[in-house]
Formats: sequence, structure tokens, C-alpha cells
Amino acid sequence: MRIVITGASGFLGRLLAERLLHTRTFAGGPITRLVLADRVVAPEMPQASGALVEWVHGDLIDRVEAVFAEPVDVLFHLAAAVSAECEADFDLGMRSNVDSTRTVLEAAKGQSVAGGPVARVVFASSLAVYGSHPALPLPPVISETTLPVPRSSYGTQKLMCEHLIADLSRRGFIDGRVARLMTVAVRPGPPNAAASGFLSGIIREPLAGLPAICPVDAGLKVALSSPRRTVRGIIRVAEAERGTGLGRLDSPLPVNLPALTVSVADMLATLRQVAGDTAADLVTVAPDPAVEAIVGSWPAVFDNRRAAALALQPDPSFLAVVREYLADHPEAVIVGSE
Repeated sequence: MRIVITGASGFLGRLLAERLLHTRTFAGGPITRLVLADRVVAPEMPQASGALVEWVHGDLIDRVEAVFAEPVDVLFHLAAAVSAECEADFDLGMRSNVDSTRTVLEAAKGQSVAGGPVARVVFASSLAVYGSHPALPLPPVISETTLPVPRSSYGTQKLMCEHLIADLSRRGFIDGRVARLMTVAVRPGPPNAAASGFLSGIIREPLAGLPAICPVDAGLKVALSSPRRTVRGIIRVAEAERGTGLGRLDSPLPVNLPALTVSVADMLATLRQVAGDTAADLVTVAPDPAVEAIVGSWPAVFDNRRAAALALQPDPSFLAVVREYLADHPEAVIVGSE
């Protein structure tokens, strides 16, 4: 089984690759080749080498022929430009999120039309496909049947790709699966350009003894998922069989990965509980209207029943999320914790 991960050097791409390299199986079958595609090789991935692994470097649009040089059985499409990048540079977002996705899908379609395997394409979408509009306000609880009305270029681009994947799947060119990701926190490493990046930064930076800015009102509620549960969800959506019944994908609808709903104030209170006043006082609340406009348009409360049918559950608490970060990244923590 030849499996491809695009965006393999990104945070989630690395975690996904590590998980697949650890198990060396997918849906009960052995992985014979793991193709990691990205512009660069992450230096912190020493395990991503050896006979099982193949790297494809460069812009995905230019390197898609190398990705499909041999038949692709499963493709995890994680490569993307993030929310604030897309809002700042529309053309960048369209190329990185729409054009690259269409290029990959065309290659997968060409493979099946030529008599090759129908690739299982797993697309990492986002809760950003939802948004509140005065003419169509969001309901109190969001499900997969809620009409997506994105309020950012990033969300719009993700929704465009979802529809394209659904149509190619309907035509039988691919077996497309869409996992809508919640905001992933706490992410390690330096800040990224995502509008939601501060939701990791207000925890990660103070734990490292560094100041952090919270650009939204502390009363804002958000939908989060820990890195471990996010990767687990992506793999579960990928491995699930089609059909009716518990544990199966019973419709072409995307799957909203399970969400933990928490306010920013509760996140900061958890930081204070875990690391004390010294760390918590390093966070300054300074609202940024541009960030608030994007993150504030996203829903915070989700109906998790479709994910639960796949045996996926949200994190039990934000305290559990922070403890997981402390356990996974002790080298990044210099302040005291409980």
C-alpha cells in the first residue's frame, strides 16, 4: 500500500507520518511505501527515513507527477496556506489551497481513469467553512447539516475544495473523505500565520517564560482539539469503511472532528492553575479587530454525534490538553507546573 502525505513537514503532517511509521499499517494492511511531500524536509523528523519512506520536495503543483509516479492508494492532503495568510494574500491562498488541491485531484482522477486504483483521498478541511452572517446567523449548535457560510478567504477555499472532492467522489474518480478540523492546540514550536495561532501561543509562550498577546476578548468561546486527538480523527476518517452502521461512513457528508468548547478566559485560568501567576501574568489581552473578525466568526459548539459514531470523542477538558502538551514537550517548559 502506497500512502502519500502532502504538507508532511507541517506540524500535523509530521505527527501523522510518525503515527503511520510507528504502526506501519493502514486499515489492517501493511504500508509498503510512505511518500512525504513538502517544500522542505523538517529537520526534527529523523525517523522519516529508510526504505519505507520517500520524500518529494518542492511546490506540490510542480511535483505532482513525482507523487503519482507509482499508484497512490491513500492520499492525506494536508498541504495548505493558513487563515491569516489567505486573508492577507488572496492569490497565495488560491494557489496554495485551491490550485494545488485541484492539481492533486486531477492526478488522482487520471490514475483511476487509466485503470489504476481509485485513490482514497483524505482532505483536511476546517471549522472555518462555517461563519455567521446577519442574513443567516449560526444556530447554537453546529452539525454537518448546517449550511456553511464562510466569512474568510481561507474558509471559502476549504469549502470550494470540499465540493470538488464530493463531486469527484460522486463520479467514482476518487474515494474522497473530508475531516473538518477544529483549532488544534496546544501546538509546539514557533508561532505560525494562522489567525487562531494565539490559542496555542497564550499557553505555549508563558510556559516557556515568554510574553504572549491575546488578540481577542477573553470571553470568546472557541472549539479546540488536541494534536493527538486531531491525528487520531484524521486516521479514523481515512480508515473507516463505507456503508451504514456504527463505525462506518454512511453518507458523503464531511465529518466534523470532535470539539472541546472552552472560553479563552477558561484557557487562561487553566494556565494559572497549572503554571501559577508568574506564567499567567505574561499574557496581555490586547484585542485585534482583524483577528477577532476571523476567529470570532467561527462556531464554538458542535454536535459531535457523527464523530462519536466513528468512536471519536473530544478532549475531556482543557486541563487535559495542557497536561498532554507538558508530557509531550517537557523541553519547551521552563516554568513550574502542578
